[in-house]
Amino acid sequence: MSPVYLRKPQINDLAEIKEAYKNSIQIHQPWTYPPTNFQTYLEQEHRYFVCLNESHAIVGTFNISNIIRGHFHSAYLGYEVFHPYQGRGYMKQGLKLLLIEAFEKLKLHRLEANIQPENTASIQLVANAGLIKEGFSRHYLRIGGKEWKDHERWAILNELWNETS
Repeated sequence: MSPVYLRKPQINDLAEIKEAYKNSIQIHQPWTYPPTNFQTYLEQEHRYFVCLNESHAIVGTFNISNIIRGHFHSAYLGYEVFHPYQGRGYMKQGLKLLLIEAFEKLKLHRLEANIQPENTASIQLVANAGLIKEGFSRHYLRIGGKEWKDHERWAILNELWNETS
């Protein structure tokens, strides 16, 4: 049994999630910054919290965004772990659950994560989950509204995930 489970955010998570971001600045920056609007963040349709089975603490978050249907059936993956839970394998377990959500429940064909090349922990997370490095995008995202950053493009296809799950 996995030590974690996924759940949708709830309005009463506001204080805990704000505190989680506040306590995680040292591990998030320069890769990511806290949401500018936590209310909107909690209401994102495909936002999931990774929670510990034993204490229900929020240890991380995943977001599947920009789902395009039609001939595409693809989306983008974003995620963050919160301090002091990094490096314990919780996000690895959470990503396995998230892929079930993406490929079995949402019926996506492809899920893509874009990662800054220096973020080795994040690259290790997706590589271990079966995502493949497909390319490099110069000045891909403006991180924290501050600076354009290069990203590596990693993706996994539903049919390849099915073979390895």
